[in-house]
Amino acid sequence: MIKRLLLLFPLLYVVSLQAQVLTKSPSENSLTTKSLIKEPAALNFIAMGDWGRNGADHQKQVAKQMGITAADVKAQFIISTGDNFYPSGVISPQDPSFKYSYEDIYTDFSLQWDWYVILGNHDYKSNPDAQVAYSKISRRWKMPARYFAKKFPINGDSNNHVLIAFIDTNPLIPEFYKNAEYGPNVKGQDTTAQKRWLVKTLEDKDPSIKWKIVVGHHPMYTGGSRTDGYDTKAIRSSLKPVLDRYGVDVYLTGHEHSLQYIKPEGKTHHFISGAASEKTPVKLIPDAQMVASEYGFMLFSITNNQLRVQVLNDEGYIIYNTLIKK
Repeated sequence: MIKRLLLLFPLLYVVSLQAQVLTKSPSENSLTTKSLIKEPAALNFIAMGDWGRNGADHQKQVAKQMGITAADVKAQFIISTGDNFYPSGVISPQDPSFKYSYEDIYTDFSLQWDWYVILGNHDYKSNPDAQVAYSKISRRWKMPARYFAKKFPINGDSNNHVLIAFIDTNPLIPEFYKNAEYGPNVKGQDTTAQKRWLVKTLEDKDPSIKWKIVVGHHPMYTGGSRTDGYDTKAIRSSLKPVLDRYGVDVYLTGHEHSLQYIKPEGKTHHFISGAASEKTPVKLIPDAQMVASEYGFMLFSITNNQLRVQVLNDEGYIIYNTLIKK
């Protein structure tokens, strides 16, 4: 019966889907294709976040589409923007959540490459360092420390790189130190040391670096429920001067269970990919180019002079596509 209705009223189906996606320019709102734009000679990776729910709340459906997309473009790696295990992180490298929320869910062969993972606030509720330790157990799980950086060659060319700094935003939020759940695991962190490390990482004068990306859990701007949240304001106050000073191209985060692209004044483009399981309401704030209350993830395709982001939902539709040029 549903199929008959879709055949009779296909436009209604598209409109109902589009109602979840708000864009600055209505003409950019597209849910009519599942055909990815493929960039030859690009560095391709998937960005997702806020996911570990033992497969519940569309986690499995998003994982399936991630596998299809990764295979289609031969994605080199996956980035997780944090909140990897709900509701309260993991207690040890042997925690069953690694099996039930990760290994048993992301099973496609195309997802067996490296996963670069950061910590979210939910990961701080138990033992954050257990996720660091899991890097020594899993071949694909890459979290060598609570913050780290890596240069990725573009199309295997060692003369052209994307520099990605993976940071831990949790200790940068003052309110967390008084929180009964987060407090014990942020109190031992040296925020000055991390900021000093980030500056040193971003001021790298290597001429092969074509793009600079910082990955953190908490956004600086959001069209979700935390637009004026204490965590959003704290991260903006702490990190924006650093990103501005060193010309960071992209700040990629999660935390909000939605998919967003925000471009405030300045060089940095802000992307939120935190809808790999669970979605929450969004609103179109002034600097937002796109906000979507959809389950899904993002595909980044980067060449020397352009960066394309395609946003996919749990059914494989490309709900938004943008191209950033140098």
